[in-house]
Amino acid sequence: MGEKINFAIIGAGHIGKRHAEMIVQNTQATLVAIADILPKESLGIENFDVPFFSSITDLLSAGVAIDVVCIATPNGLHASQAIQALQAGKHVVIEKPMALTKEDSEQIIITAQQVNKQVFCVMQNRYSPPSIWLKGLIDSGVLGEIFMVQINCYWNRDDRYYKKESWKGTAALDGGTLFTQFSHFVDMMYWLFGDIQHVQAKFKDFAHAHSTAFEDSGFVNFDFVKGGMGSINYSTAVWDKNLESSLTIIAKNGTIKVGGQYMNTVDYCNVKDYTMPILKEANPANDYGTYKGSAANHNYVFENVIDVIKGNATITTNAQEAMKVVEIIERIYACK
Repeated sequence: MGEKINFAIIGAGHIGKRHAEMIVQNTQATLVAIADILPKESLGIENFDVPFFSSITDLLSAGVAIDVVCIATPNGLHASQAIQALQAGKHVVIEKPMALTKEDSEQIIITAQQVNKQVFCVMQNRYSPPSIWLKGLIDSGVLGEIFMVQINCYWNRDDRYYKKESWKGTAALDGGTLFTQFSHFVDMMYWLFGDIQHVQAKFKDFAHAHSTAFEDSGFVNFDFVKGGMGSINYSTAVWDKNLESSLTIIAKNGTIKVGGQYMNTVDYCNVKDYTMPILKEANPANDYGTYKGSAANHNYVFENVIDVIKGNATITTNAQEAMKVVEIIERIYACK
């Protein structure tokens, strides 16, 4: 298949525009349409010269030749829009989180199977050099028995981010801090160490009582099904700017800490009979002006989408795993 793959984007906010840029830059892809409920003039998408629609329904019924629909809308809309696009016979790329409930995630997967289309879920932290290195190290068994895993995510998300009249911070469309801010890190944990059990958690809303319908901070602890114990400690109440995202592993044969603001640096590696390789440079963080997001690895996501549709690769982040992340977050929030 030498033809280009045609992409349409639903949702033209920060992430939707990031998708559009990645598509335009990829020589095997063509951006064919954008849809958003806001007026086109207010979106800052004038560099993308493609047909514009004010709803997903208008887009799908317009007769535009589309192979893949990218869904970059508020979290609470992901499931219904993904299902609508699948039923129209399109592959879908869904921004994280896949949905806000395991049940909705299952419906997406069932629909995709019925129409024989692919579901790609964006979990771009898996592509960073420290993540790839860690995955290989853990799968190889070099570390031996895993004793403890600690994930710390301490970010700043203040009124520059949670603006009035925005979907961010609402229960129905945002869903919670773990869904919108830190699902990447839940994904990393699940990808590296597997499922969890015996979840305990406490939550607090320190700095966002006026701007969000949910907690801004939490301490979560659990056991891994495969053995060892873990914790996720998180907050968006950090003053002014992000502090860190880090992952510390204490295992029988060694200790590792991956840190930096976006788990993009290896801060410590002391492993029995092991010399750490020199890793490739990590990509910089997505910069949204007043706040920073996770590492800018969306280009790898789109390369994978194109390779899979052309039959040259398997999916890097499949829908079953994305559903598992949603389910883990649901189980954590069930402790409220």
